[in-house]
Amino acid sequence: MRKLSIYVLILLASSFACSKPKVSTESGMPESTYKTVGSVERLSSEIGSLISQGAEIEVLASGFEWSEGPLWIEDQNALLFSDVPSNRIWKWTENDSLSLFLEPSGYLGTEENKKEPGSNGLALDGQGNLVLCQHGERRIAKMNSPLSIPKADFTALVSEFDGKRFNSPNDLVFNKEGQVFFTDPPYGLDDWNPKELDFQGVYRLDVDGSLSLLLDSLSRPNGIGLSQDQKTLYIAQSDALKARYYAFELDEDGDVLSGKVLLDATASVGEELPGLPDGLTVHSSGTLFASGPGGIWVISSEGKHLGIIRTGQGTSNCAFDSDESYLYMTADAYLMRIRMD
Repeated sequence: MRKLSIYVLILLASSFACSKPKVSTESGMPESTYKTVGSVERLSSEIGSLISQGAEIEVLASGFEWSEGPLWIEDQNALLFSDVPSNRIWKWTENDSLSLFLEPSGYLGTEENKKEPGSNGLALDGQGNLVLCQHGERRIAKMNSPLSIPKADFTALVSEFDGKRFNSPNDLVFNKEGQVFFTDPPYGLDDWNPKELDFQGVYRLDVDGSLSLLLDSLSRPNGIGLSQDQKTLYIAQSDALKARYYAFELDEDGDVLSGKVLLDATASVGEELPGLPDGLTVHSSGTLFASGPGGIWVISSEGKHLGIIRTGQGTSNCAFDSDESYLYMTADAYLMRIRMD
């Protein structure tokens, strides 16, 4: 049954591909070779320098249980992303479409009653190793094999704080010094796998293996990102009652000096705009692209809401390719993208 479901998923993904792209005479942009959905809500003219007027949201693949953690791999010209409930990582390329990259990805045990066992956030360390937030194993781990020959063989980088297991590490980001910042909400826990910490933390793991708790006051810390100068840590909070994006000032050691609410999205939460603040990424301009109610929220570094990429789905995360030509988005059962200006 599992092999059959993977085959059907890949078949669904390939069905979106069409003929060689043509150029629209109206917008001057390539016409999509994929099914297109949604729209771009432009709340400020500033968004025009990031997303062209004729840009469309393309559906690249579908059929996932909950897609997450997109990561662009430059030397393979490929995107990796997690399907958390199915305990898999998928790989997508323009030429080859969809293929299974890794299984299992986050839980290595035999207990079947798990809601979110797989990997979530993905990142590359300074040596090009794949580093994963593993929901099921409740840890940050490194894949021991190269990306070209992926194997479900991992080394735990950190799995507990003060002798207690993490909740379920969710998202992570490396700075230029090799420190990794990560969030630890409780979404990957199960009844038989109880919570040990009495808070949801934001942590920093240093190169020497030392772990620091940076924040324990956020109810649901989720997406995480760094400003271009590495001095601001952005956190998205997936709390329907306090749906917010935070900005925290960091010192030269990576400790938090101060923090503020960058933008509050609570008033937009509801059935008409599915989704909550979740994963985020930071454009080279300093603009945040952050999942939120309705899709991907575009937010200036000063906290101005510039617009929404409306996917029509609960949208979990997003990532740019190496030259920021496209923004790739994981949205519930779908993998999507939109062309940048």
